[in-house]
Amino acid sequence: MFLRIISIVFPIFIIVMIGFVYGRRRRPDMQAANTLNITVFLPALFFSALAGKTFNLADNVQIAIGCAVVVLGSGALTWGVARLLGIDPKTLVPPSMFNNVGNMGLPLMLLTFGEQTLGAGVVLMLVVTVPQFTVGIWLLSGRFNLAMLWREPLLLAAGVGMFVSLSGVGVWQPLLVAMKLLGDISIGLMIFALGVRLSTAQLGAWRIGVVGAAVTPITGMLVAWAFGALANMSLRDQSILFVFGALP
Repeated sequence: MFLRIISIVFPIFIIVMIGFVYGRRRRPDMQAANTLNITVFLPALFFSALAGKTFNLADNVQIAIGCAVVVLGSGALTWGVARLLGIDPKTLVPPSMFNNVGNMGLPLMLLTFGEQTLGAGVVLMLVVTVPQFTVGIWLLSGRFNLAMLWREPLLLAAGVGMFVSLSGVGVWQPLLVAMKLLGDISIGLMIFALGVRLSTAQLGAWRIGVVGAAVTPITGMLVAWAFGALANMSLRDQSILFVFGALP
């Protein structure tokens, strides 16, 4: 079991470390790469995963609902923890609700459960993205603007992919292959960018960082376990949701 865990985590760890070392030595400007990832590569991944023949929306409804419950439930629990510790909830609650399902979660699920869980991973990332651009902005700024969702390439690509999946419209296979090739770039780039970002992290606020590092997976796993048991989810779906809840 220990060797199995190491074999799953090691590829992610080594890419993060490569990004960290490269970031320390070269100090690269990742803005252009991150913009490309958000506007081109990730939308291509979303579309290819959701429009592919192996994806069935009905098979992932429970995972989507469970993800929403984990996001909101962990946020509610963390709000109480923040009040108890005298920490501004705006500092602690959003990171607890919106965990790292992109840089860490998607590759971790692919390495743990296999390529067939790509659709479920994309659904989790999609469910996190919507409240992140609505509830998250409301928590930090007090503004709520639902219209901005339609300007996000990720959500537009997901909408088109779901339409294709639900309508049964076939996508020309060479086009789907092209989208998948573009989408495959996003996963490695996300992990590498995380390493570069860590190379510039400041340790001045390490105390609240430690609290967040503990509270986020604990509340996430607690809510994921409770929902999985109450909803009588399959073992596969429970496992996917539990891994999602454990993400930092």
